Parts: sequence; structure tokens; C-alpha cells
Amino acid sequence: MILFELRCSGEHHFEAWFKDGATYDRQAAAGGISCPVCGDARIEKAPMAPRLAKARGAALDAQAAAGELRKMLVGLKHKVQANCDYVGEKFPDEARKIHYGDAEARPIYGEATPEQARELEDEGVAVARVPWVPEGN
Repeated sequence: MILFELRCSGEHHFEAWFKDGATYDRQAAAGGISCPVCGDARIEKAPMAPRLAKARGAALDAQAAAGELRKMLVGLKHKVQANCDYVGEKFPDEARKIHYGDAEARPIYGEATPEQARELEDEGVAVARVPWVPEGN
């Protein structure tokens, strides 16, 4: 297992474990890695200092914690899908309509660029960015 420090085009930094460097390369090329903060799939390796594991158990604990976090994010995704209306790329427009009273208030989800999300927040529109983890491994 190898741990990489990664960075999205929005300059969010995060870490991810991979079987090896080739596994990272395949997943990155396929767009299978996304930022846990904004969901951006334009990911690159960030400069990082080498780490020396203190014990094998510490690496296994971190791996178990990452797996548990992923399980929680998949559960959150299912909850959002079951309880909210999907509006796709119309999310920024639909969120504004709801905020300004031009559409019925209801929970929605969809896509927005980091810039669109910042604009909504600047307008006082309540939005939350959820890392949309893919199903499977």
C-alpha cells in the first residue's frame, strides 16, 4: 500500500491509499478519484514528504479508518438520493429559485462547479458540498 498526497484543481489537498503507483495512475486516468471536499475529478499528486510507519498496526488502523469513512460517505450518498430531488446541472439555478421564493422549497442535489458553489454561498443560498464517492471499490 502507498499513501499519496493529492490535490484537486480547486487546490484542496487530501490523502488517499493505493495498492501501488500503477493503481493510482489507472484510477486517475479513468477519472475514478475525486476530491472529498468539492468532488472535482481533476486530481494530481501534490508534493509530499516521505513518511516512515511507526508500526504495521498504525498503517492498518489508518486503512480501516479510511474504509469506515468511505462507508459513511456512501451511506450519506444513499440518504441524499432517497430524500432529495436530483436537478443535475440546473442545481445553481434551482437553488436560487428556491432561495428567492420563485420555486417550491424542497431538498435538492445536483452538480455545481466550485465557482458556482462559492457564488451561491456569497448570495446567502444554503448549500453543502458533499464528496460523491463512487459505488464499488
